[in-house]
Amino acid sequence: MRVLVLVVVAGFMTFLPTRASVAQEAHGHGDLGHVRFPVSCSEASNQQFDRAVALLHHMMYVESRKAFEELALEDPGCAMAHWGVAMTLFQPLWPTRPSADDLRRGHQEVRLAMAGQLTERERAFAKAAEGFYREPESAQWSTRLARLEAGMAAVYQANPKDHEAGAFYALSHLATGSQSDKSRAHQTRAATILAEINAQEPTHPGAIHYTIHASDVDGRAGLGVDAARTYDDIAPSVPHALHMPTHIFVRLGEWNDVITWNRKSADAALKHPAGEYVSHHYPHAIDYLAYAYLQQAQDEKAHAVLDELQSKEPYQQSFVSAFHLAATPARYLVERRKWDEASSLVVRSPAAFPWERFAAAEAMTHFARGLGAARTGNAAVAREAASRLRALQDAETAKGESYWATQVEIKRLAVEAWVALADGNQETALELMTKSAALEASTEKHPVTPGALQPAFELLGDMLLETNQPDAALAAYRQSLEKWPRRFNSLLGAARAAHQAGQGEVARKYYGELIDLAGESTSREGIAEARRYAGEAGASG
Repeated sequence: MRVLVLVVVAGFMTFLPTRASVAQEAHGHGDLGHVRFPVSCSEASNQQFDRAVALLHHMMYVESRKAFEELALEDPGCAMAHWGVAMTLFQPLWPTRPSADDLRRGHQEVRLAMAGQLTERERAFAKAAEGFYREPESAQWSTRLARLEAGMAAVYQANPKDHEAGAFYALSHLATGSQSDKSRAHQTRAATILAEINAQEPTHPGAIHYTIHASDVDGRAGLGVDAARTYDDIAPSVPHALHMPTHIFVRLGEWNDVITWNRKSADAALKHPAGEYVSHHYPHAIDYLAYAYLQQAQDEKAHAVLDELQSKEPYQQSFVSAFHLAATPARYLVERRKWDEASSLVVRSPAAFPWERFAAAEAMTHFARGLGAARTGNAAVAREAASRLRALQDAETAKGESYWATQVEIKRLAVEAWVALADGNQETALELMTKSAALEASTEKHPVTPGALQPAFELLGDMLLETNQPDAALAAYRQSLEKWPRRFNSLLGAARAAHQAGQGEVARKYYGELIDLAGESTSREGIAEARRYAGEAGASG
């Protein structure tokens, strides 16, 4: 018997299974969860099709494509296998964009599907994919996603009780939500649909997976905890299923959970290579893992996973791989405030990777170099980094990637702010840093990253402290902690700002949280500072 938990949130009901009930459910496709997507194929082909769709819901695109390709060869009359292949050639929620070859192939696969004997329902699914691939040589990404969503909406409207229609429509609806829309309308709509599926089929991989994505935005993370706590039960060996719950945990500052599940995910990913390449699921998990270690000041462990990351290659040639190959070494230095080393980071490493395709990923290195150089008086390197960030911002704008252009702009403004401060232009510096922080606050964190190398409001707090404005600095750190709870450097900054502002009780609170966060670690000066303060406060009390 299934035990369901009823949660009422924001005017709609969310039914989520308890962890025990999910664990008791029979796994439909070899520990992938339960999917039933009837198609006009043989009974054996239907079972293989369901398994391939389950992999698609887990965003294991390479494995799913292989399963659909094998089905198309084994059962040439199963036209929907070609639809499946087409659906694996793009990733609606990921920053990777299909290549020209992918678009041409997807267009051809959809045409093969539509030339077969399809039911009305199957043809509607095929038409939705055809909308995405139409004009393979010209249409922009946002146009393709909008057409996909319209097609999937039509499928869902015609088949409102069909779990697959609901899941794929919810996914496309999430993909078309604006990163700057603070109403969360797309997330709320998708979550409502997914809750209805989950109530009827608690082990449906799409319902659980996409619910986590619907909750992976500011202000909604708490709504995804139940889904996060059950996802690994339905797919205990799928790398992305082991990682995905930590999109919620990282937003809540639950670092032990982030560490546990990303270690499992990384190990599982090495067992699922992307052909000749290390799957990008591996560096994705490793970057999240390093980020969590750094928040707990477990710096030796963070260094160990960085070494691990850099010892593997070649990596799958995707934005996901590029982002983490750039972000993780930069993160290791910036979080530890090793500014000299940050200013000397090697750009485009490893050199054999096709970095020219991934401007926003490369920007992570220039951001760290620029901050490090500006904060150690190396004006030439800092200005070079800012100049390069502007060029990368322009490159993303030219590609129609407005979100990623904005993310690079946030970094450029921050570097320019610290350059201005180093030049003695305090007013300009604070103006630029405030603009960077406001711009970051207007956008959402992308799922590819566990968090910024250094959040803009945390950077603003640092600058305000350096310019002897502790009250304003405390407000900036608090704003950073509101978005990113239990970050080591935001807690340390808030404690220092409160102390300098004469707010002893507030300082004691933040230093206490820092001590709890760091545990037995002695790797950073800030920990010793917190313990000294706590001891002095205790003695005086």
